[in-house]
Amino acid sequence: MERDIFDNLSPIDYRYKDPEVEKYLSENAFTKYKLQVECALAIALAHFGICTSEDVTAIEIACEHITTDEVYAEEKRIKHDIRALVNCIRKRVPEKTKPFVHMTATSYDIIDTANAMRYRDVVQKVLIPSLKELLRILTEISIREAETLQIGRTHGQHAVPITFGFAMSGYVSRLGKSIVHLQSLVEELPGKFSGAVGAYNSSSLFLNDPEEFEAVVLRGLGLKPAEHSTQIVPPESLTRLFCEVTIVAGILANLADDMRHLQRTEIGEVGEPVGESQVGSSTMPQKRNPINFENAKSLWKVVMPRIVTIFMDQISEHQRDLTNSASSRTYGEMIAYTVSATKRLTTIMERLSVDRENMDINLRREKNLAAEPLYLILAALGYPDAHEAVRVATVRAREAGLPLSTFAGQDQELGEYFKKMSPVQWAIIVDPTFSYFGLAVKKAKDIARNWRARLL
Repeated sequence: MERDIFDNLSPIDYRYKDPEVEKYLSENAFTKYKLQVECALAIALAHFGICTSEDVTAIEIACEHITTDEVYAEEKRIKHDIRALVNCIRKRVPEKTKPFVHMTATSYDIIDTANAMRYRDVVQKVLIPSLKELLRILTEISIREAETLQIGRTHGQHAVPITFGFAMSGYVSRLGKSIVHLQSLVEELPGKFSGAVGAYNSSSLFLNDPEEFEAVVLRGLGLKPAEHSTQIVPPESLTRLFCEVTIVAGILANLADDMRHLQRTEIGEVGEPVGESQVGSSTMPQKRNPINFENAKSLWKVVMPRIVTIFMDQISEHQRDLTNSASSRTYGEMIAYTVSATKRLTTIMERLSVDRENMDINLRREKNLAAEPLYLILAALGYPDAHEAVRVATVRAREAGLPLSTFAGQDQELGEYFKKMSPVQWAIIVDPTFSYFGLAVKKAKDIARNWRARLL
């Protein structure tokens, strides 16, 4: 009887399941990767004259037919996962081939090498392409909205003008850099074929150059050997990769959080698309909740703490202990959740509505918007304590309900300096949205075009 998916315990199986990720990170996929390593070992044994090409063919054919169910049944009997895999291969090959199955290998020659391959592949073939698609959308928004004025916000308060495209280009830059780091980090994931304690004891029995043998095994799998290994590959390469995955999840959460806040009723500068029959609340029919942005941040809350487990698994006693045996099986979920957040944000950002009218209204709501340029221009014109004078003026202008430029212009002392201002300076003070947004437009376009050229 087929198992009901809703009998599963983890929401990653029934709610955030991704067929692309499944091809690399499911238990069935892990079995296939371990079998690939066993085949690569047989090929290397034949290369060095220890077994024949017929033995290799027999092992490869056997590996094509082995299922995870079969391996788990054998593991239940003998209580060892890799020996169970080996037994399943051995029972499918001729007697003369049996001695060469898993010959010279220890369990983690197979496991760590298979892990390096599957994490490399899922990052290269699923995570990075998904991130690039999101990056493409963000570059388009950055260029399209490069000149859309928006109030900049610091500490949740209105600051000085920027553009929405400039705000988005920050995420383009951050995401682009992480993609580059991910590409580099997966290329550095090593494998190993150095035996039970990493000293090549077993392969030294049969080979004059065990390190060359290791290199040949791994070359067939697209990996390089770790410079030094014990029974396991040093954990730092994988730790660095998952650190970057965690950083990516944080960037996605930050983007989602910004969009969620901009969608607040009282701000209303962007809008998440809502389906025709989508329900926002079980009791308030008018609700249009930013559920996808909130979901992306929620997924980050799952991913981020798990890096602690990976750091804890960095420590393994002497040449190896088994304290990572359960915890290390959960690593792939970090990638799966990050892919889920990436794809969800891509779909939403592609259809994001930008309310330019509301952005303009919010921008002009701040009557003291001229405070920074006024202070700087007054200082440049020689006013001795420009910052304090403008600070006081903003307080009094707010109390009087007047724009800062009007109130300050009525001040006799400040008024003398106003007369010294150039027409451009005066225009900025009267209306900072006229040109007081620095390099926002240029930066938005330059950053978007740079990363589009580099990665897309």
